[in-house]
Amino acid sequence: CHIGITGWICDERRGLHLRELVGLIPPDRLMIETDAPYLLPRDLVPKPSHRRNEPMYLPHVCAAVAAARGEEVALTAATTTATARAFFALD
Repeated sequence: CHIGITGWICDERRGLHLRELVGLIPPDRLMIETDAPYLLPRDLVPKPSHRRNEPMYLPHVCAAVAAARGEEVALTAATTTATARAFFALD
């Protein structure tokens, strides 16, 4: 089982439970994703006028995941990238 975390983790109300549990996901099973074009991270500042979620917000989601896991952003980015590469059999 692989688990993809979206911008939902950035929601101050609905993401609370997810922030509590994301640290329990093994690094080799964790990925991050955008849910584009939906679910723009609620805590994004400034909010884009178009209100459309895009892949360029992945670093924001990654930072939220890293904070919830108590990790450096670079470590979370590296491990989730490695997991995605292995899952999708990318070089």
